[in-house]
Amino acid sequence: MQMPNLKEDVDIEKLYGVQSSLNKEEFLKKFNINENGLSTSEARSRVNKYGLNEVKQSKPKKWYKYFLESLFSPFNSILLAIAAVLVYTDVYLAEDPNYANIIVILILVIASTLLEFFEEYNSNKAAEKLKELVATTANVLRDGKETLVPIKQISIGDIVMLSAGSLVPADLRVIEAKDLYVGQSSLTGESDAVKKVVELENSIDSISDLDNICFMGTNVISGSAKCAVIKTADDTYFGKVAHTIPSSKPKSAFQSGIESISKLLIRFMLILIPIVFILNVSKHSIITAFTFAVAIAICITPLLLPVILSSSLSKGAIRMSKKKTIVKKLDAIQSFGSINILCTDKTGTLTEDKIVLEKYLDIYGEEDFRILKHAFLNSYFQTGLRGNIDEAVVNRAFENNMKEYVDKYKLVDEIPFDFSRRRLSVIVTDGTKKQLITKGAVEEILSICTMVDYKGEVSPITKEIKDNIKQISKKLNEDGLRVIAVCQKNDIANISKFSIKDEKNMVLLGFIGFLDPPKKSAKSAIEQLNNAGIRVIVLTGDNLEVTKCICQKVGINSDMIIEGKQIEKLSDSGVLRLLKKCNIFVKLSPIQKARIVRLLAEAKNVVGYMGDGINDAPSLINSDVGISVDTAVDIAKESADIILLKKDLKVLLDGVYERKKNLCKFNEVY
Repeated sequence: MQMPNLKEDVDIEKLYGVQSSLNKEEFLKKFNINENGLSTSEARSRVNKYGLNEVKQSKPKKWYKYFLESLFSPFNSILLAIAAVLVYTDVYLAEDPNYANIIVILILVIASTLLEFFEEYNSNKAAEKLKELVATTANVLRDGKETLVPIKQISIGDIVMLSAGSLVPADLRVIEAKDLYVGQSSLTGESDAVKKVVELENSIDSISDLDNICFMGTNVISGSAKCAVIKTADDTYFGKVAHTIPSSKPKSAFQSGIESISKLLIRFMLILIPIVFILNVSKHSIITAFTFAVAIAICITPLLLPVILSSSLSKGAIRMSKKKTIVKKLDAIQSFGSINILCTDKTGTLTEDKIVLEKYLDIYGEEDFRILKHAFLNSYFQTGLRGNIDEAVVNRAFENNMKEYVDKYKLVDEIPFDFSRRRLSVIVTDGTKKQLITKGAVEEILSICTMVDYKGEVSPITKEIKDNIKQISKKLNEDGLRVIAVCQKNDIANISKFSIKDEKNMVLLGFIGFLDPPKKSAKSAIEQLNNAGIRVIVLTGDNLEVTKCICQKVGINSDMIIEGKQIEKLSDSGVLRLLKKCNIFVKLSPIQKARIVRLLAEAKNVVGYMGDGINDAPSLINSDVGISVDTAVDIAKESADIILLKKDLKVLLDGVYERKKNLCKFNEVY
């Protein structure tokens, strides 16, 4: 959940002045930081000393808080008030005390409280246990080796390794960084990613000036870094301002509706009691008339309404957990089942997400092992978030006996992937020469190439060659293959520190094609979703041809496909008009995806968004129901309401059926 803009009520200079102003060597020495990290025993000792890395506000509630909330629910409060009145009328004033009504009311209150308490407490305990299956971890140096550690077990002095997609687990001082960009809009409201560096260059006036501090709860957009933990839990900036953060999301339509009904019934009861009393007081004694009015109030009080709702939702969550679905928020079940529009990515949802490298071609579409070799060096030696494409390249290279290059080449430097460049570069050496090897989207690679390499001969790139390359790429896309271009540059001997500006005047080698076939279950699942009244909209950053090929195979209308650049300058009303007739949007940026989801929700739709990548986080937050998977990056899991242990559209159908079961049970009682 994105936090509101916060008034800075903490002393930034006092909190971070020393840690940020010292240079790296002084910082490490003053705070006794070991760049190789803590030992396992030392880490355990520090956790015992400083406590778990959990912000108080995010810790699970104690059992007695659940009990008190159940005891003093609106309906129970009314009944307890009635019981107090009866103690006065039936016991204190009566000549012959009568405890019957009081006992009945107390039994109802106790039964209601215990039923709601046990259901709510047990379901939340179950949810906590289920969430442990997808517990967020961080890559930490322990005993000199990188290992995944649960965030709550991180302590002061730990060395954390960050890469694209990482959630920052505590307040960190950067000690090494490579093109590190962090999204910290949740803390500062800055929409653009902020570059983090090792040494602070500016004076500290606000949190935005701390360019060498990464804050707990923010996320890495691109790049990599090595950082030291300086603050954990409530001592972090996040912890300091936690009291200004809403403890829960705004009420959903479901919650607001139930609350409105409850208030209406209570108002009706409060109005009816005096009316019944006035009508009967002239015929009976005051005590009798009042007792009768109170009895009427008891009869019309829907005591078990909240109990039945929480019981149904919690049981639904447990049933869904058996179907490989983790419900992080109980109320999400109702919204999950009420979805009328499902926005989803293509890869892994409509496709098998088992990418296989099918082709490695030169600039004229002929097979060339040199292309596979350079793609392998790029994929193997990159240190960022290794995706399915990199795994497919490495696997295919190993099948072709290219393991020898692992020992022959060494990584010199890296220019990490980001979503604006849509490419990744590594600099490797075999001991005699250095090479800058880049792979990425075809158009982005063509934009930085001035030469082409065909069978070892280098020549200037011409318009005819570019057009031919685009034509080959388009043909492969139409066949369902995703195409990545590969290029290199050798004249880099005099460069010691590499950056994005070095990605120019490159030599195009060729391209590699990947096949990710559609899931066998996707077509029937989409048909069933449509029959259940759920419209499926595909939002992807992939290109038009590949997306169209997959969507045609799974039964999604592909007559009209809109690219991200077409909606960039359109007003919100213009985009909404397109959304009424188009189900496929391609080449979208993360911001464009989030905008589409927001507009659909504002148009009174119940929107579900299914995604698992870094670029899906804004859309997961904007949707009514954010759906992710256990294999998603950290920030996607944290942003989601529901987590699937199996990435399949058929699981969503279970949510629809689960909601119908809950409504049927509710209708049987009321």
